[in-house]
Amino acid sequence: MTAIRPFARDDAGQPPSRFADYRSTLARSPSQPPVAIPPMVTETTGPAGCWDRLMGAALADLTAQHGGEPIGQRIIVSGRVLDEQGRAVPDTVMEIWQANAAGRYIHGKDQWNAPHDPNFTGAGRVVTDRQGRYRFVTIRPGAYPWGNHHNAWRPAHIHLSLLGPAFATRLVTQLYFPDDPLIEIDPIANAVPMPYRQRLVSRFDLATTEPNHALGYRFDVVLKGREQTPFEEGDHDH
Repeated sequence: MTAIRPFARDDAGQPPSRFADYRSTLARSPSQPPVAIPPMVTETTGPAGCWDRLMGAALADLTAQHGGEPIGQRIIVSGRVLDEQGRAVPDTVMEIWQANAAGRYIHGKDQWNAPHDPNFTGAGRVVTDRQGRYRFVTIRPGAYPWGNHHNAWRPAHIHLSLLGPAFATRLVTQLYFPDDPLIEIDPIANAVPMPYRQRLVSRFDLATTEPNHALGYRFDVVLKGREQTPFEEGDHDH
């Protein structure tokens, strides 16, 4: 018989909805305390277990979506989705989106003078397996400027979105890369206090690095509890 561990309370590492250095949060953060609305059946149920049938084949290799090879350093990003007790969370949809190697998104609002890559769209999707594992092959994204303050640059990052048993359970976070000096001066990253900010930084993983092909990075996502991954309050534009 498996022993039942007590529920692990959330830690203080979640970013606030209002963070002065991240200027756009001043306009969009709520001015009144949030109101708790009990979830209904339509918000807590969904197509869990049949995501593949609903969405089609996985989009796990972002380097093989077009007619040629994208430009940039090929990387493998993999890890597990875990609950507060370290147990695997299977059948979780993980979507990613990112800039290309030059730091530009394939989006009409991204107009800074970095080149587009015709062989890189920057979007992928997989469903975690029975051990909660996921894996993407992609290109290491580049840094890019943004209008938050003078000479502001976002560190290289990948956005991750997770869907649990229902669409209403969506969580969004960002993955950073080790030894990136821009993390220390980035207002979005710094909305998460230390040491929790380190949970957003992937680690180089030689075990998943493929010889003569791609560097490997490991990034586990913990949904709740003392080791919880910091998640965004809402959908950020950057």
